Amino acid sequence: MTETTDSLPLPGSLVETTPRRRSSWGWLRTLWRSKPAVLGLSFLLLLVIGALFAPAIAPYDPNAQDFEFLEAPSLAHLLGTDDLGRDLFSRIVFGARISLFVGVSTVLLSSVIGVFLGLLAGYYGGWIDNIIMRYIDLQWAFPNFIIAVYLVAVFGTGLENVIIAVTLAFLDDFARVVRGMVLSIREREYVLSARALGASDARILWRHILPNATAPVIVQATVSVSYAILAEAGLSFLGLGVKPSTPTWGLILSDSRTFISRGWWLAVFPGLAITLTVLSINFLGDALRDIFDVREYEQEEGGH
Repeated sequence: MTETTDSLPLPGSLVETTPRRRSSWGWLRTLWRSKPAVLGLSFLLLLVIGALFAPAIAPYDPNAQDFEFLEAPSLAHLLGTDDLGRDLFSRIVFGARISLFVGVSTVLLSSVIGVFLGLLAGYYGGWIDNIIMRYIDLQWAFPNFIIAVYLVAVFGTGLENVIIAVTLAFLDDFARVVRGMVLSIREREYVLSARALGASDARILWRHILPNATAPVIVQATVSVSYAILAEAGLSFLGLGVKPSTPTWGLILSDSRTFISRGWWLAVFPGLAITLTVLSINFLGDALRDIFDVREYEQEEGGH
């Protein structure tokens, strides 16, 4: 009976399946040299800390209607109050929880599903590739936000349904990126050698192809977090997001439309929070794109 590579060690020249890259800490040094990335990462760290410790940081209950209506920013209320007498700073701090949770959770789910579909389509090709990519092409024909609006209309409002809708709307980006990488990687010498030695498809995909396709996935995931945050804010602004009692940046912006002429702070501060968050994530994504540049990645693999 023929033994497979699951039981036999590969020859020394085939053991290394990941291309030689810079040292493990080299990417941190490159990241540190990018001032926009450092600024973005610093703001995101503050945002994460604020979201995690929101009950300790927020001075008031975000839903407590205990104060004067439309009170301008002051020492008692750093960002003022809204039309129902709720402290705006407290609502924005608690709103960061929802935005980050939706952004991270949807990207994790969409990346897992999209990577799986991309691996199958790129590795097996044929009818499997045709079925998967025709669906991806159909989804690609519509803007992600339009797809999310449609899915929320089908599933209904609520945090869980928003996460499902945004996840399904963004998985096509990951599927396309991974499929393109797999089409290139599956013809490399180390993959062909592993297949010749009898390695199973699952082992080849998990041990040889997926590790070499992670760089563009990381970059895509970073950028997609900002898109997911914008999608959640847009859905909430349209009244298709979470429950009205839940403090989110999109809902705060939506509530400000009627009173913006009397309380400019109602629109400025939540809008600024969304803008700074998205810019910070994009700065970090640009730096990661430079570090894990796909073209550079291909060149470094060329001599393997």
